[in-house]
Amino acid sequence: MEITKGTYVSDILKEHGDIAEVMEIFGVKRVGGYGVRKFLTRFITVRTAAFVHRIPLDNFLGMLQVAVAEKAK
Repeated sequence: MEITKGTYVSDILKEHGDIAEVMEIFGVKRVGGYGVRKFLTRFITVRTAAFVHRIPLDNFLGMLQVAVAEKAK
């Protein structure tokens, strides 16, 4: 799965599971529990999540790629 600025965060969770622990390493805080995140992320794209967390989009995309790779290990 290629992660782009238009990818819905819910699609990332479906494909790779909960990556919140890895994202916290980069300073991205969790939003609620896993169930809440699963619900909210159905409406949030990667671009929106980067904006909400005040992280430049290119940096956020890189963080997601690393988080997904770490989760796969």
